[in-house]
Order: sequence, then C-alpha cells, then structure tokens
Amino acid sequence: MVNQLLKEQTLVLIKPDGVERGLVGEIIGRFEKVGLRLRALKLVRVTPDLAFQHYGQNENWFQKVGQKVLAFYQKHGFDPGEMLGTMEPAKIGHLVQKWNVDYLTAGPVVAMVWEGPQAVSLVRKIVGPTYPDEAPPGTIRGDFSHESVLLANAQKRSVRNLIHASDSPESAKLEIELWFHQDEVI
Repeated sequence: MVNQLLKEQTLVLIKPDGVERGLVGEIIGRFEKVGLRLRALKLVRVTPDLAFQHYGQNENWFQKVGQKVLAFYQKHGFDPGEMLGTMEPAKIGHLVQKWNVDYLTAGPVVAMVWEGPQAVSLVRKIVGPTYPDEAPPGTIRGDFSHESVLLANAQKRSVRNLIHASDSPESAKLEIELWFHQDEVI
C-alpha cells in the first residue's frame, strides 16, 4: 500500500495552445521542481479517434459534463438554452465533447506520465482549476491563461486551458493505458 502511494502515476497532456505558445519547458519544470518523476513523454498528433476516446464515450460522462456546464451557467446568471441551444445535460455533454475533440486535434500535444507521492492530486494542484479565469496565480492555468467558459461557449469552442491532468488514480490508469503502450512508460 505504501509503495503504491509513493509511486502513484498520472497523465498530463500539454494541449495544442500550450505547445504553440512554447510553454512545454516551463510546465515540465514546475512538475520537476516539486519532485515528481517523468516516466514517459512524447509529442503526438492526436487523431479524432483518440480524442473521442479520451473525452468520454459513455452517457455518464455526457451527463456529468452537461450538469457541470448547467451549474456554471446557473451560478453566473446566464441562460444555457440561449447560448447553447439546449438545457439537456447529455446534449450539452455531446456538444462539449465535439469542441474538446476539435481543440485536442488542432495541433501537436505533449503527452506525459508523472510519478510520485499523491501524483494525481499534486499535479491538479499545480495545474489549477479547469477554468483558467478561476485559477489562482501560481498555478499553470492562473499564470498562463485567462480563458472564460462564457467566451469559449459564445464562440462555440472548448475552453483553451493549456493542459489536461487526470482527475483520479482510476482515471489516470485508464488514460495512461489509452495514451501509452506499456513499454513506453519507464
């Protein structure tokens, strides 16, 4: 059990906007500085098939994402029906999936596996909240992005938030298997 805690692994993707802006070295440096160990790294041209697999292929994912978007709109006093054309969580989830696939396939992505004690939660702390305009200074998204959900949705696209980080050890395991062959992880 202790060994598992010390060697937890997580997936990190530097998305096309992070690669295009030349932030790869800065982002890698932040993970290295806290003592995480890089176990795999590759530059990938993401196919639509891989992107669709990464961004949910089941109704639970679509519902969860749609409900998150609806809650965001409600919190900020906006009408999702007016901006998105629907109030149904699953339909919103499908819309978000399409935008995310378009975003992930727009350019090269740096895929990485990081390892260390509580790697999943540590990486998510360093990365910051999903929405960059809510990310505090000192986090990757807080320091290098300012995107808002409202702007992205008004432009019918994904939030450009630079980076993906697995949200749980279970997700990390599945995502690492999706992005890397077993012999690519050291």
